[in-house]
Amino acid sequence: MQDTRRDPSRADQVHDRLLADIVAGTYPLQSRLPPEEVLAQTCGVSRPVLRMALARLREDGIITSRRGSGNYVTRRPDRAVMDFVPLGSITDIRRCYEFRADVESAAAAWAARRRTEADLAAMEAAQAQLAGSYRQQQLGVEADHQLHLAVARASGNPFYVTVLESLATQIAFGMTLSRSLTLQGAPDRQAKVEAEHRALIEAIRAADPEAAAAAMRRHIIAARDRMFEGGD
Repeated sequence: MQDTRRDPSRADQVHDRLLADIVAGTYPLQSRLPPEEVLAQTCGVSRPVLRMALARLREDGIITSRRGSGNYVTRRPDRAVMDFVPLGSITDIRRCYEFRADVESAAAAWAARRRTEADLAAMEAAQAQLAGSYRQQQLGVEADHQLHLAVARASGNPFYVTVLESLATQIAFGMTLSRSLTLQGAPDRQAKVEAEHRALIEAIRAADPEAAAAAMRRHIIAARDRMFEGGD
């Protein structure tokens, strides 16, 4: 029998609910969240389930625990997040990014070992298309996806390509959110994305597997974290 006191799906729901409240300003920046027993009662869950949700908010840097004092809001994601993402999807998007970070960093390492000049040309073409999309204030989701597929193909292992293609809908959803927020954000946010892509391509060009894997992981985790960058 499942231990409902620690039901991860319930923790996901509580995580998304608390995140939505923080985005909406119910719990302002630097404010202290209600005590755990109060939050658990408000959310209708046990304290172990609540603690799982709070742990995920800490992982994202949304809240910080202070010993003997409680949990405080230290970052409030942009309000635009809730315009693009239905409540209940945030955790799924986050997990997709985590999965991609593991899979695509491995693909990038193999790409650094096996890439051909044609592979590099495909990456450069996708990156050029992306840069053009930014200049025209377009999302460029398809070009972004094609860059990641080009890296997967360069690995020489079709299973990496199959995984990315099977997750095309989920990846596109996450990319649309991340890139929409980037277009609405400060100019340096766009520059950071381009720099991450350039570091990835150059590591693969240099045939440096460790650098390529690290560059891919940094890029994907940074894209995930951009969902949680603070608003005003």
